[in-house]
Amino acid sequence: MKLYNTLTRKKEIFKPINKNKVKIYSCGPTVYNYIHLGNARPVCVFDVLRRYLEYCGFSVLFVQNFTDIDDKIIKESKKMNISVKEVSDLYRKEYEKDAKGLLVKKADIHPTATAEIKNIIIFISELINLGFAYKTDSGDIYFNINKFSKYGKLSGQSLKDLQLGSRHFLSSSEKINYDFVLWKIAKEDEPFWDSPWGKGRPGWHIECSSMIRTYLGTTIDIHCGGQDLCFPHHENEIAQSESCNNKKLANFWLHNGFVNINNEKMSKSLGNFFTVRDVANKFGYSVVRYLMLSSHYRTPINYSEEIMNQCNSALLRIKNCQESLICAIKLSKIDITNEIDNNLKEDLLKHKICFIEAMDDDLNTANALAALFNLIRDVNSKVLSKNSNKETLVFCKDLICELTSILGFLNEERSKNNSNDEIEYLLFKREEARKNKDFKEADKIREELDKKNVIVKDTNKGYFWKFKD
Repeated sequence: MKLYNTLTRKKEIFKPINKNKVKIYSCGPTVYNYIHLGNARPVCVFDVLRRYLEYCGFSVLFVQNFTDIDDKIIKESKKMNISVKEVSDLYRKEYEKDAKGLLVKKADIHPTATAEIKNIIIFISELINLGFAYKTDSGDIYFNINKFSKYGKLSGQSLKDLQLGSRHFLSSSEKINYDFVLWKIAKEDEPFWDSPWGKGRPGWHIECSSMIRTYLGTTIDIHCGGQDLCFPHHENEIAQSESCNNKKLANFWLHNGFVNINNEKMSKSLGNFFTVRDVANKFGYSVVRYLMLSSHYRTPINYSEEIMNQCNSALLRIKNCQESLICAIKLSKIDITNEIDNNLKEDLLKHKICFIEAMDDDLNTANALAALFNLIRDVNSKVLSKNSNKETLVFCKDLICELTSILGFLNEERSKNNSNDEIEYLLFKREEARKNKDFKEADKIREELDKKNVIVKDTNKGYFWKFKD
C-alpha cells in the first residue's frame, strides 16, 4: 500500500512502526456548532483508511480529539447564555449523531482538551525548561519558532510567509515575531485552570501534541486531517512535539482536499455554508458519505444538488443489486451440490483485484468505486439475469458486501418509511391477497410500495423487488 506523505511530497510504501499495529491520530472538531460538509470529509475519508487497514489485517489504534475549550466556544456560550461546558457537551453529542449517521466507527479514544490540562501543563513546562518556550510579561506562554530550525518542513512555509490575525497566531507586542501561544492567561469571565504561570487555558496547538504523546507515544504511524490544518496547526504540532521529545512526531502525514459549494470554496462569508445535518435531512447521510468518497481524497470535491442526486442514483445501484441478490437467494432452491462456475468466479474476482489495487494506490476510493460498479454490472448481466444457482448468488452477495463494508456502505439503517422489514411485510400481505384472489387489495399494496420507491417484478418463480433508480 502506498500513501501520499505531505511531509515528503510523494507516495511512499506504508510500513507501520510495529509490524501488525498502526497508530493513527486524526484531528477532531472544535465543538461549538454543528459540523459542516468540510468537517465531514476527513471524518469519512480517514474512517475508510482505518477500515481498509483493518481489512488488511492490521490492528489499528485510532485516536480523535475534541477541542472543548476555545475562543469560539466561549463566544457561543455567551451568546447562548450557558456555560462553556454545556456548549461543548451539546455539540459533541450533535457531532456524535452526525458521525453515527455517516456510519463512522467511533475512535478507540476520544480525548478532550479540558481533560488533558494536567498533561498539557507538564508538556509546556518541559518546553520552557528546554528553552523552546518563554513567558511574556502578561503571563502568556509562547513557543519560540526561531529555536526550532526545521520549522516549515511540513507545509513548505518559511518564517517570512507567516501571517498574523488568526486564532493560530495572536498579535502581541510582548512576543517575538510570529511565535504561537501555548498557555493563555484567562480574561475576565473566561474559564480557567490553575498553572505555574497563572490561571488560564491551553492554546489550540498544544492539546494535540500532548494527547498524541499520552495515548499513542512520541512517534506515530499516521497523522491526518484537513488540508487547512497543514499550516499552521500541524506545523506547530511538529515544532512542539519534536522539540520536546527529540523524536519524529509522525512517519506519514495525510491531508484531504477542500469541499467547494457550486464550484466556490465553502465559507460563511459567502453564505454558502452547509451543515451535515441540513444536507443529510434532504438527501440522507449515506449520500453525504458517498459524496465524500466519490473523488480521490486529496482532490477538491464540489457540492451541488445535481451532484447529490447523482450520488444518490449511484448509491441506489449498489443497494438495488444487493436487494436483488437477497431476494434471489430467498427464492432459490437449496442444493448443496450447486457450485459456482470457475470462469464466472474468476471474472468477478478480477473486479475485487482492481478494487484492492485502487485502495493500495493512496486510498483511491474513486477508482475503487469504479471497480465496484463494474462488478455490479457483471452481477446484473451474468448472474441475476440468468438462472443462477444459490451458491453463485451467495458468492456475489458476500463479495459485494465485502467491498462495500470497506467503504462503509454496509448495514446502513434505512429510514422508517424505507425499512426492509416494512417492505417485506407489505410484500407478504400482497402475496396473501393475490393467493386469495383479492386483486384490488394487491393493487392497493403495490401502489403503496410504489410510493416507497419500490419496484416489484413478478416472475413464474415468485417476485423480485428493488428500489427505483
